[in-house]
Amino acid sequence: MKLFVGLGNPGSKYERTRHNAGFMVIDELSKAWNIDLSEEKKFKGEIGRGVVKGEKVILLKPTTFMNLSGESVRAVMDFYDVDIEDLIVIYDDLDLPHGKIRMRLKGSAGGHNGIKSLIAHTKTQEFKRIRVGIDRHPKIPVVDYVLGKFTEDELALVNQAIDLSVKACEMALTESFNKVMTEYSK
Repeated sequence: MKLFVGLGNPGSKYERTRHNAGFMVIDELSKAWNIDLSEEKKFKGEIGRGVVKGEKVILLKPTTFMNLSGESVRAVMDFYDVDIEDLIVIYDDLDLPHGKIRMRLKGSAGGHNGIKSLIAHTKTQEFKRIRVGIDRHPKIPVVDYVLGKFTEDELALVNQAIDLSVKACEMALTESFNKVMTEYSK
């Protein structure tokens, strides 16, 4: 069973903000895989389950706010007996330009509070990640920038990264993550 987690903040106030790029990818996976995220609201998150390419899949959007995301992820992993090797976390990255994605098999939080929470609750840095580039603004403080909404130009580029992320997730169902990284981290 594969668990795909998108990081973000719940509520209409945060929709389409830069910090919700992970939620945006999960929303697109939900459409592409016909998995209803409103099916269940438990484990401090919105979750949906289905079967894609013969693989059992869980989609999760934690509703704990970013800095407590690990609580929801840990609860889902424990309940459904998901191994850390089957976790893929999708989130925004200030150090990547709009429209780009990067993948990693492990690593530090790099200052991202959602990832800090996941590391604390899973007790490891070794989980798969898809980082969606949101760029950085030289004059806007980081907190204001990540909680701000995408401009139309940014959104066009971010939608490209979301499409790439969806394709990478689909490939991860049948191929090794190393192969996925080679294909999509360009």
